[in-house]
Amino acid sequence: MFNKNPLRRRQYIGSLIGIAIGIITYIVLPLKQTESFLSLGPLNTGHEGLSCNACHTDAKGNLLQQLQSNISYTFGFRKTKVDFGTENVDNKKCLECHDRPNDRHPTHRFLEPRFKDAIAKINTTACETCHREHNDTRVVLKDATFCINCHYDLEVKNDPIDVPHDKLIANKQWSTCLQCHDFHGNHIYQVAEKIEDTIPLKKIQAYLKGGEDPFSSKKKHLPLSEEEWIKMKKKYKNAK
Repeated sequence: MFNKNPLRRRQYIGSLIGIAIGIITYIVLPLKQTESFLSLGPLNTGHEGLSCNACHTDAKGNLLQQLQSNISYTFGFRKTKVDFGTENVDNKKCLECHDRPNDRHPTHRFLEPRFKDAIAKINTTACETCHREHNDTRVVLKDATFCINCHYDLEVKNDPIDVPHDKLIANKQWSTCLQCHDFHGNHIYQVAEKIEDTIPLKKIQAYLKGGEDPFSSKKKHLPLSEEEWIKMKKKYKNAK
């Protein structure tokens, strides 16, 4: 039959090859050994040992249900769309491991109206603005002067530093902020009282790129490990 119709034969062989590739892909891609091929880039500092599904967890429902929901959303029969395949990695996902009650700059705080102008310049309402994953770094911003967006009119009473804050601001020395203060306020260390004793800018820049932590190895709240995160999710699921 195929000899009389070479086109039909090619279609048949092509279909078999397509099915075989599909089956192999379905079996091979979920394996941990293939994660490096699927990744958009190297993981950020501190995330090197995480597996993909630590962040990219399965979305609710099966693929058919997700597809139906998003089609309904497209045609206006549903108010919201749903995650397809895996859940969106957003602030909620980050805070499952990095939630800190002592956070000096929690993302939800920047939703206040008074920060409207600031977030138009730097969207601090989203973790990924600074900590965008798959970049082999710690902070993706190019410099350490982003404090200017909120603290341009800062006034400090009983200023403890030998070069007053108002003078640093007047001289636009915004890189000195991180030379004294860690952004999230989670490190345990002694803040310098003299400019000459602050952390050198080169060390801060190296830290933002993923280098050694110049503030302190001690922290008030440690992030969850993947094992702890899995236990927490199982406990939550069983409680439901």
